[in-house]
Amino acid sequence: MAFETERKVRIIDSHKTGSLSHTFSEIWSYRELLFFLVWKDVKIRYKQTAIGAAWAILQPLIAMAIFWAVFGMVLKVDTGGVPYPIFAYSGLLIWTYFSTSLNQASESLVANPHLLTKIYFPRVLLPLSLCLVGLLDYAIAGVMLIILMLYFNIMPSLWILLIFIPLVLSILLASGLSFWLSSVSAKYRDVRYIVPFFVQLLLFVTPIIYPPSYLTGNLSWILTINPLAPIINAQRSLVLGTGITDWVPLGISALIALLVFLGGLLYFARYERSFADVI
Repeated sequence: MAFETERKVRIIDSHKTGSLSHTFSEIWSYRELLFFLVWKDVKIRYKQTAIGAAWAILQPLIAMAIFWAVFGMVLKVDTGGVPYPIFAYSGLLIWTYFSTSLNQASESLVANPHLLTKIYFPRVLLPLSLCLVGLLDYAIAGVMLIILMLYFNIMPSLWILLIFIPLVLSILLASGLSFWLSSVSAKYRDVRYIVPFFVQLLLFVTPIIYPPSYLTGNLSWILTINPLAPIINAQRSLVLGTGITDWVPLGISALIALLVFLGGLLYFARYERSFADVI
C-alpha cells in the first residue's frame, strides 16, 4: 500500500521581497530557526571556556573596577551621592549588551558564507539572532547588579519593573544598526575595522562612566545627537529608584531607535538577494 506524504512547498516571489511586511512575515515563519540560531550562538559563545557564562558578569564587572579606580578614586567624579560602582555598573550593563551585539552582529553575514550560498532562509535572522543572544548575558549580569545594590544598601524599588523600556530601545537600536552594518560589510570588509573603533569612541561620548552634567556648554550637542545617552540615563534612574524624569529626550531616542530599526530592516531586505553573490 502506497502512502502519500504531505509536502510543504515555499514559493519565493522576488516581487514581494524587499518590503517590511514581507520581512516581518518571513521572520515569523522562521521563528523556530531563529530560536535554534540563538541557541547555537549561546553554545558557541561559551564552548570550551573554563568559567562559562560567568564571563557575562566578569566583563562589565572588570570594566567597572577599572573605571572605579580611575574615575571614582583618582579623578573623584561627582555621581550625586550614588556609589560609583553602582553608577558605572548600571550603565555598563546595558552598554555591554549594545556593544557586544553590534560588534558581533555586524559581521554575521561575513562569518557565515556557507549558510548564505547553500540554503534559503531569511538572512536577517543572522544579525537578529546575535542581538537576541546578548539578552542572556544581560540577564546574568543583572543578577550581579542586584547583589551590588544590596551590598551598598540600595534597595530596588518598583521603578525597576520598567527597566524593560531602555532594554527594548537598546535592542531596537543595536538590531537596526546591525542590519545596516552587516549589509554593508558583505560588500565592504572595512566595516570590521570601523565598527570596533566607533564603539570605543561611543563609550567615551556617552554618560556611562560620568554623569550627563559633565557634557554641558559647548559639549551639550553630544547628548543631543547621541540616542544612547537618554537610554543609559533612563536605565540608571530606574535602577536607583528615582524614576524617569526626562521623558522628552527618551521619547526622541525611542523614535530614533525605531527609525533606525525599520530603516535598517528595509535596507537589509532590499539588498538581501545580492548577499550570496558578494560574500
